Amino acid sequence: MAEKRVDIGGQAVLEGVMMRSPEYVALAVRRPDGSIVVKRDPYVSPAKKHKWMGLPFIRGAVSMVTMLGTGMKTLEESVKMGGQEEEQPTKFELWLAQKLGKGVDKVVMGIAIAMALVLSLGLFVFLPNLIIKLFPDQATGGMLLLKNLCSGLVRTALLIGYMVAVRRVPDMMRVFRYHGAEHKTVYNHEAGTKLTPENAKHFSRLHPRCGTSFLLITFILSILFYSVVDVLVLQLTGFNLGGNYLVRVLSRVVLLPCVAGISYEVLKGLAHNENKVCRAMRKPGMALQLLTTAEPDEGMLEVAIVSMKAALGDMPEGPKTPEGYIIAVPAAAQA
Repeated sequence: MAEKRVDIGGQAVLEGVMMRSPEYVALAVRRPDGSIVVKRDPYVSPAKKHKWMGLPFIRGAVSMVTMLGTGMKTLEESVKMGGQEEEQPTKFELWLAQKLGKGVDKVVMGIAIAMALVLSLGLFVFLPNLIIKLFPDQATGGMLLLKNLCSGLVRTALLIGYMVAVRRVPDMMRVFRYHGAEHKTVYNHEAGTKLTPENAKHFSRLHPRCGTSFLLITFILSILFYSVVDVLVLQLTGFNLGGNYLVRVLSRVVLLPCVAGISYEVLKGLAHNENKVCRAMRKPGMALQLLTTAEPDEGMLEVAIVSMKAALGDMPEGPKTPEGYIIAVPAAAQA
């Protein structure tokens, strides 16, 4: 019996790539001197800790929550690994750390996560739903669908506009190139060919399991999901859930894990099936990745491959930095 293929996930950071396998989370970063440092930590999925977290539809909501925390932690770690100077904590952060009895690093990360949540909710929940004020307060199925369709279109337009805007930032463009390197390396692994920059560069930078595709699927399915919920609540209770702005926004936030759970199953289904219908349905998400990925150079592919090998169990042997990171590729190798 053929061995079941294991999905490898990843994340691009500034000058680096994180890869996650069922056993390990590995992060490789290129330093200014040309060397590549790597670290690896054991990984235990939430589903292994609690079986119910791995159930269909629930696992997508769990993944959404864990990805936010893991993503911020990975970004913070990549800055340390890159040897870049960290900003000094503000007086407020120092005061907050003292009051909470936590380290400054944890406080800074908590503030960053809170700010990311506020920005995301403001941009993709509060702002798009303002459009309901342009419509009459008719509690009919057709009107509810129209409101959700318009708010969904505004939300998607904001997403695309945001991606176009951040793409113009030089540092973000480098992250997008590493994002492309991550995808090409994952394809290289899935093809069963030797992991080398020469092999990886021939693969596509667009991958069906990408978080960009997940976002688009979530935005599209939310239109249908919220419309069905609004109509059901209206018919069963007579209450217009989507009519009042604050109630509408609150219901969208509360029900977001449900939408994420459904979207995750759709993403996995489309990614693991090669029939014509699935290939056609995943094209919009793949097209959106043209904004969040860019063609990497061989050096970026080298970083992604170091991370992939470490996540798969092939941790390089080499000297360590004072911080404890393994030097996978010395600076002299880049001369």
